[in-house]
Amino acid sequence: VQLQAFGGGLVQAGGSLRLSCTASGSIFSIETMGWYRQAPGNQRELVATITSGGTTVYADSVKGRFTISRDNAKNTVYLQMNSLKSEDTAVYYCAALSRATWTYDYWGQGTLVTVSS
Repeated sequence: VQLQAFGGGLVQAGGSLRLSCTASGSIFSIETMGWYRQAPGNQRELVATITSGGTTVYADSVKGRFTISRDNAKNTVYLQMNSLKSEDTAVYYCAALSRATWTYDYWGQGTLVTVSS
């Protein structure tokens, strides 16, 4: 499985960005897809996940501001980010959970989101 993420960039605080991530390859082998992020000096942290059935989980820090969605027909997951804050600045990674191992075995290349205050 290969994951390719798009959509990062520079935005002012209060603005919006939408990230997308498309999976290719053995897509039948993945279940949940999600977004993680890593800010400089910090550990990678969960942002949001969505199952194939549409059940979502969000980090407390993004609830009410970010929305994860998934188009199974396009093998694509999206992250709509609104009301962005400077603390949202990070490299965002798309990830996919393997049905074989039930761990996040597949990761995209990361896309940088920079929020200026």
